[in-house]
Amino acid sequence: MAAPREITEGDFDEVVLKSELPVLIDFWAEWCAPCHLVSPVVAEIAEEYDGRLVAGKVDVDQNMELATKYGIRSIPCLLIFKDGEVVETIVGAQGKAAISQKIDAVLSG
Repeated sequence: MAAPREITEGDFDEVVLKSELPVLIDFWAEWCAPCHLVSPVVAEIAEEYDGRLVAGKVDVDQNMELATKYGIRSIPCLLIFKDGEVVETIVGAQGKAAISQKIDAVLSG
């Protein structure tokens, strides 16, 4: 069973930027109620897209440099990386269908 991986500043480059697969990163915080709504959706996506997409979570309170680097001003914020570059941004608590649509577009593109 694939689950979103906790990613930190220490392993971000290796896990995200050097990944051969597209990567979905959920920027979140423990205190953020909408983040808790998105979390199970990200878990479902991690399982559903296993082998085609890497899913991860970055706690913005613990990894402020990453949040600053990628301009995270509002959470939850999902970024989709492909070939080390951000190719899609999803801000706010979006449903699974909306997130999957963006992922599918990246995977087919």
